[in-house]
Amino acid sequence: MSTDAQVGIVLVSHSGPVAEAVAELARGLAAGGATAPVAAAGGTRAGGLGTSAELIADAARSVDAGAGIAVLVDLGSAVLTVKAMLAEGDELPDGARLVDAPFVEGAVAALVTASAGGDLDAVAAAASEAYDYRKA
Repeated sequence: MSTDAQVGIVLVSHSGPVAEAVAELARGLAAGGATAPVAAAGGTRAGGLGTSAELIADAARSVDAGAGIAVLVDLGSAVLTVKAMLAEGDELPDGARLVDAPFVEGAVAALVTASAGGDLDAVAAAASEAYDYRKA
Protein backbone atom coordinates (compact mmCIF):
# COMPACT_ATOMS: atom_id res chain seq x y z
CA MET A 1 0.00 0.00 0.00
CA SER A 2 1.27 3.44 -0.90
CA THR A 3 1.86 5.76 2.04
CA ASP A 4 -0.21 8.43 0.30
CA ALA A 5 -3.14 6.13 -0.51
CA GLN A 6 -6.46 7.53 0.61
CA VAL A 7 -9.57 5.77 1.82
CA GLY A 8 -12.11 5.44 -0.98
CA ILE A 9 -15.77 6.31 -0.51
CA VAL A 10 -18.68 4.50 -2.19
CA LEU A 11 -22.15 6.04 -2.01
CA VAL A 12 -24.97 3.53 -2.55
CA SER A 13 -28.47 4.83 -3.19
CA HIS A 14 -31.61 3.41 -4.71
CA SER A 15 -31.39 6.24 -7.22
CA GLY A 16 -28.51 6.89 -9.60
CA PRO A 17 -29.15 10.64 -9.70
CA VAL A 18 -29.28 10.83 -5.89
CA ALA A 19 -25.99 8.95 -5.49
CA GLU A 20 -24.33 11.18 -8.12
CA ALA A 21 -25.71 14.37 -6.54
CA VAL A 22 -24.49 13.41 -3.06
CA ALA A 23 -21.04 12.58 -4.47
CA GLU A 24 -20.97 15.97 -6.24
CA LEU A 25 -22.10 17.78 -3.09
CA ALA A 26 -19.47 16.02 -0.95
CA ARG A 27 -16.74 16.89 -3.47
CA GLY A 28 -17.85 20.50 -3.52
CA LEU A 29 -17.90 20.80 0.26
CA ALA A 30 -14.57 19.00 0.76
CA ALA A 31 -12.63 22.24 0.27
CA GLY A 32 -13.17 22.27 -3.48
CA GLY A 33 -9.67 20.94 -4.20
CA ALA A 34 -8.43 17.44 -4.82
CA THR A 35 -10.40 14.90 -2.86
CA ALA A 36 -10.11 11.28 -1.92
CA PRO A 37 -11.69 8.95 -4.48
CA VAL A 38 -15.47 8.82 -4.31
CA ALA A 39 -17.87 6.86 -6.52
CA ALA A 40 -21.63 6.72 -6.77
CA ALA A 41 -23.44 3.40 -7.12
CA GLY A 42 -27.10 4.20 -7.52
CA GLY A 43 -30.05 2.45 -9.01
CA THR A 44 -29.95 -0.48 -11.38
CA ARG A 45 -27.86 -1.03 -14.52
CA ALA A 46 -30.97 -0.23 -16.56
CA GLY A 47 -31.31 3.13 -14.79
CA GLY A 48 -34.26 2.23 -12.61
CA LEU A 49 -34.71 2.46 -8.87
CA GLY A 50 -33.07 -0.25 -6.78
CA THR A 51 -29.62 -1.49 -5.90
CA SER A 52 -27.15 -3.39 -8.02
CA ALA A 53 -24.39 -5.52 -6.53
CA GLU A 54 -22.54 -5.19 -9.82
CA LEU A 55 -22.62 -1.37 -9.73
CA ILE A 56 -21.52 -1.40 -6.09
CA ALA A 57 -18.63 -3.76 -6.83
CA ASP A 58 -17.57 -1.66 -9.84
CA ALA A 59 -17.66 1.53 -7.76
CA ALA A 60 -15.65 -0.10 -4.96
CA ARG A 61 -12.97 -1.29 -7.37
CA SER A 62 -12.76 2.18 -8.92
CA VAL A 63 -11.94 3.86 -5.57
CA ASP A 64 -9.73 1.13 -4.09
CA ALA A 65 -6.25 2.53 -3.47
CA GLY A 66 -5.38 -0.02 -0.79
CA ALA A 67 -6.28 2.14 2.21
CA GLY A 68 -9.79 0.78 2.68
CA ILE A 69 -13.23 1.68 1.38
CA ALA A 70 -16.04 3.28 3.35
CA VAL A 71 -19.42 2.29 1.94
CA LEU A 72 -22.33 4.54 2.86
CA VAL A 73 -25.89 3.57 1.94
CA ASP A 74 -29.23 5.32 1.87
CA LEU A 75 -31.74 2.78 3.20
CA GLY A 76 -33.35 -0.64 3.30
CA SER A 77 -32.25 -3.02 0.60
CA ALA A 78 -29.04 -1.06 -0.03
CA VAL A 79 -27.97 -2.03 3.49
CA LEU A 80 -28.94 -5.65 2.90
CA THR A 81 -27.16 -5.77 -0.47
CA VAL A 82 -23.89 -4.44 0.94
CA LYS A 83 -24.10 -6.72 3.99
CA ALA A 84 -24.60 -9.72 1.70
CA MET A 85 -21.66 -8.67 -0.47
CA LEU A 86 -19.41 -8.33 2.58
CA ALA A 87 -20.55 -11.72 3.90
CA GLU A 88 -19.79 -13.33 0.52
CA GLY A 89 -16.23 -12.13 0.96
CA ASP A 90 -15.14 -11.87 -2.64
CA GLU A 91 -17.47 -9.30 -4.18
CA LEU A 92 -15.84 -6.23 -2.62
CA PRO A 93 -12.14 -5.42 -2.29
CA ASP A 94 -10.41 -6.23 0.98
CA GLY A 95 -10.82 -3.39 3.43
CA ALA A 96 -14.36 -2.48 2.38
CA ARG A 97 -16.55 -1.54 5.34
CA LEU A 98 -20.25 -0.68 5.63
CA VAL A 99 -20.44 2.54 7.64
CA ASP A 100 -23.51 3.32 9.75
CA ALA A 101 -24.00 7.01 9.00
CA PRO A 102 -26.58 9.43 7.63
CA PHE A 103 -26.24 9.40 3.86
CA VAL A 104 -25.69 13.07 3.00
CA GLU A 105 -23.98 14.39 6.12
CA GLY A 106 -22.00 11.19 6.51
CA ALA A 107 -20.79 11.33 2.91
CA VAL A 108 -19.49 14.87 3.38
CA ALA A 109 -17.78 14.04 6.68
CA ALA A 110 -16.28 10.84 5.24
CA LEU A 111 -14.90 12.56 2.16
CA VAL A 112 -13.48 15.51 4.09
CA THR A 113 -11.74 13.14 6.52
CA ALA A 114 -10.44 10.82 3.79
CA SER A 115 -9.21 13.79 1.76
CA ALA A 116 -7.28 15.03 4.80
CA GLY A 117 -5.52 11.65 4.99
CA GLY A 118 -7.62 9.97 7.67
CA ASP A 119 -7.47 6.18 7.85
CA LEU A 120 -10.55 3.98 7.51
CA ASP A 121 -11.30 4.08 11.25
CA ALA A 122 -11.17 7.90 11.26
CA VAL A 123 -13.31 8.12 8.12
CA ALA A 124 -15.92 5.75 9.56
CA ALA A 125 -15.95 7.62 12.88
CA ALA A 126 -16.38 11.01 11.20
CA ALA A 127 -19.24 9.72 9.06
CA SER A 128 -20.96 8.08 12.04
CA GLU A 129 -20.57 11.21 14.17
CA ALA A 130 -22.71 13.02 11.60
CA TYR A 131 -25.71 11.47 13.41
CA ASP A 132 -24.99 14.02 16.15
CA TYR A 133 -25.34 17.07 13.87
CA ARG A 134 -28.35 18.98 15.20
CA LYS A 135 -30.45 21.06 12.84
CA ALA A 136 -32.66 22.74 15.39
